[in-house]
Amino acid sequence: MIPYTKEYVRLYTESSEAQWSANTKIIAGDSTNAKKVQVTGEAYATFTGSKENIEQAQRFLKDKSDLTELQVKQLEKILYSAANNPQTVSALVKERIKAENAQTEKLFGYDFKINGKSVSANDIDNALRDETDLAKRLQVWEASKEVGVGLKVGLINLRGLRNKTVQALGYKNFFDYQVSDYGLTTDQMMALIGKINQELRPLYRELHTYARYELAKKYKVKEVPDYLPAQWLPNRWGQDWSSMVTVKGMNTDSVLRTKTAEWIVKDGEDFYKSIGYSALPATFWAKSSLYPVPANANYKKNNHASAWHIDLNHDVRSLMSVEPNSEWYETANHELGHIYYYMTYTNKDVPPLLREGANRAYHEAMGSLMGFAAMQKPFLENKGIIPKGSKSDEIQALLKEALNYAVFIPFSAGTMTEFEKSLYADNLPADQLNKKWWELAKKYQGIVPPTERGEKYADAASKTHINDDPAQYYDYALSFVILFQLHDHIAKEILHQDPKATNYYGNKEVGKFLQSIMYPGASKDWNQVLKEKTGSELSAKPMLDYFEPLLKWLKEQNKGRKYTLPERM
Repeated sequence: MIPYTKEYVRLYTESSEAQWSANTKIIAGDSTNAKKVQVTGEAYATFTGSKENIEQAQRFLKDKSDLTELQVKQLEKILYSAANNPQTVSALVKERIKAENAQTEKLFGYDFKINGKSVSANDIDNALRDETDLAKRLQVWEASKEVGVGLKVGLINLRGLRNKTVQALGYKNFFDYQVSDYGLTTDQMMALIGKINQELRPLYRELHTYARYELAKKYKVKEVPDYLPAQWLPNRWGQDWSSMVTVKGMNTDSVLRTKTAEWIVKDGEDFYKSIGYSALPATFWAKSSLYPVPANANYKKNNHASAWHIDLNHDVRSLMSVEPNSEWYETANHELGHIYYYMTYTNKDVPPLLREGANRAYHEAMGSLMGFAAMQKPFLENKGIIPKGSKSDEIQALLKEALNYAVFIPFSAGTMTEFEKSLYADNLPADQLNKKWWELAKKYQGIVPPTERGEKYADAASKTHINDDPAQYYDYALSFVILFQLHDHIAKEILHQDPKATNYYGNKEVGKFLQSIMYPGASKDWNQVLKEKTGSELSAKPMLDYFEPLLKWLKEQNKGRKYTLPERM
């Protein structure tokens, strides 16, 4: 297995470097990066999907009696990687890689425009958060969706290529392949996230009703709509409504906007160091792309925050466009969670092939947990981001959190997951993409488009993950459940604090607990890790318990109001 691992790491690193360049420097008309991505991607695919590697792994796995658990896991990983690049359909794999690269360049090289003027993704997000003129909001929202028009044909093509590639090694479809990484079937995954969605439905139904009436008031609309118009919401996909609420005594922007973008990231590092993690390596600061592209630059970059483990060793980087505000403060702490996860499972006990999260959701859970912890009142007071002893309304603070975390569940576990399941597993017809997207948004999120959105559009494709991180969005829903499960344990068993008012800063026991989860990477079963560390298998109960006081309050606020979402889906 050592020769395989050595070559795997070499090719993985070359491909990662090429992808990094393609995501951080997109120059119109320059195909240099695209060619490098194509060449390195094909080399990686050829190796991982080689017939020889597949047959050798299968041969070893026929008799596991002489194998350690770690060896079995590595062999299974070899076969999983092979399924996305099988040599038996090498021409198809090459075509898919080329198509994926073209889709990525088109997505992140897109020039968003409002009234003929170029705007950034940050400009769009800021306008949807702050603008109160509904006519202007509509312009901004529609501009944010135009990118999908040019991505539709590519997405349909990629659907076919991705499905055919994994079918060559026995998977039903690409969605089935991605789900199998959890040790689950498609039906089992849909049942799991469906259960989570349903458990949180009562809270979401109250939030949806509350938002309809409060936003109608804000925009001075007399007749409250039955469903939320998409352009009313402070997020392009309606996945986060938290900026609807400003909690008195919790105005973090008043301080954060006086800081530099670099301070935001450095302060995140300080948080991790305080609980026992090491400083970020010098290469992180030298090689990352952390701040917005200068206005006069002749290139663009991927506008979606991400973390990168370039060589499965010590080269860790982050791609962000940090600005000094509360949203980027939380995001920076989140992204550093991924970075520290990489750094922790890069150790002598975890072979490179297993340097991943316990499952994909764990990576997001770790990042989101630290972003969440960094926004709690005692932590912010300790940091001097809000004054000590600030008076704040606990219910309003809970409401703001719920408009982020609870509102995200029907988007992630509903709209996104059901759409991608329909796309890959159910072979959704090409002339029904937008129809299906808005059917699901209405069913799960209670959101409708401002006007009829025909099949010229592909509004789903405006979401980054649909194009370049496909059939995995349930990871995020599961990560929020894990987040609250871990946070509940940390608050009650380590800090002995109210889960709604914690301060992780400076507590080395919190760091030890998190590092003990991070250290094994993917070398241990994900559910086993959760049960060992928290005493319970995956459960939404801690999340429900956390928001229980808010649910009671919302029911009072919504008395006499019209509910339009059914209690059950």
